[in-house]
Amino acid sequence: MANLFWVAIVIGLLFTNWVDAFATNQHYHPINETELSLLEAHEASLYGVSAKPLMVGFTLIQGAAAKGAVCLDGTLPGYHLHRGYGSGANSWIVNLEGGGWCNNVRTCVYRKKTRRGSSAYMEKEIPFTGIMSNNARENPDFFNWNRVKIRYCDGASFTGDAEDKAAQLQFRGQRIWWAAMDDLMSKGMRYAKQALLSGCSAGGLATIIHCDEFRGLFPRTTKVKCLSDAGLFLDVLDVSRGHTIRNFFGGVAWLQGVQKNLPRTCTNHLDPTSCFFPQNLIGSVRTPLFILNSAYDSWQIMSSLAPPSADPHGYWHDCRLNHAKCTGQQIQFLQGFRNHMLNVIRGFSRSNQNGVFINSCFAHCQSERQDTWFADNSPSIGNK
Repeated sequence: MANLFWVAIVIGLLFTNWVDAFATNQHYHPINETELSLLEAHEASLYGVSAKPLMVGFTLIQGAAAKGAVCLDGTLPGYHLHRGYGSGANSWIVNLEGGGWCNNVRTCVYRKKTRRGSSAYMEKEIPFTGIMSNNARENPDFFNWNRVKIRYCDGASFTGDAEDKAAQLQFRGQRIWWAAMDDLMSKGMRYAKQALLSGCSAGGLATIIHCDEFRGLFPRTTKVKCLSDAGLFLDVLDVSRGHTIRNFFGGVAWLQGVQKNLPRTCTNHLDPTSCFFPQNLIGSVRTPLFILNSAYDSWQIMSSLAPPSADPHGYWHDCRLNHAKCTGQQIQFLQGFRNHMLNVIRGFSRSNQNGVFINSCFAHCQSERQDTWFADNSPSIGNK
């Protein structure tokens, strides 16, 4: 399965086209968490791979406060950097951490007391697995690149720029983005021969939003591309024909002042909430972009399509947790979601500079995790 994964990524980076292959306001989880915790990812990485993944230390961005670039609680943002060497010494992967959003003061106040809103709660070391691994067998294309994971502590996919003084909340995602870029450029990224911006989930959405800004950091001679993993959040109706995800994103956009930091190619003709959905952004991204996503994205099924708030009688409960327990009617509904996703990326995928790998796994975030590809029960093609 490892070979299949890297075939997909390498082909994507060459950008040939591959097609098809909220909690409510009363609950914090699950819409505010869109990926495995780092400890869970660490445990997942033990599936059939090295038992000792590389642990990478945490670096605070010391000059960030002077730029107003702080986490929700006012602490400094930071990142984890592992230096490249050999043929990868002048190549960089910058990975934007995911982890949901907060859409109102209450959920943001909760968030600022966690690693999603404060560097005071962040791990001092994290495992680098998947596309971030230093193992040449598991990560043959990027193992010796400079690899960076920028921690996520703003709650709006690195786009907000506002504050709530009464609640002591700082919404400074956009400033964190620029402070991190400035710091990394000063540490050698300005000399990159090739650079890849990537991210998973909320970080995958951030990758799409910031892709062209990332390209603008480098001279034309630098090869720059972007990889969004599980970031294709769709503006769809839930099972009760409500607007769960649109209402939630609307709260994020309004609360955190994201409008001025979203691409003007979108905000010139659509409202900020619509411009927080990737389907309204990907067509105008000028930088080569590769989209990796499941057509049956497990997070979107559980939190956007069939959240408990839209399913008060629990009709979707078993299906939401285990697709093998879905009824024929429920499978048909999920198939409609898949078809909608394929329609959304159809025009995007026709561009020779873009790439798409949409698979049918019930999964969320695949490039940074090993278990999707290395587990004993992972699907295989041609015994690979």
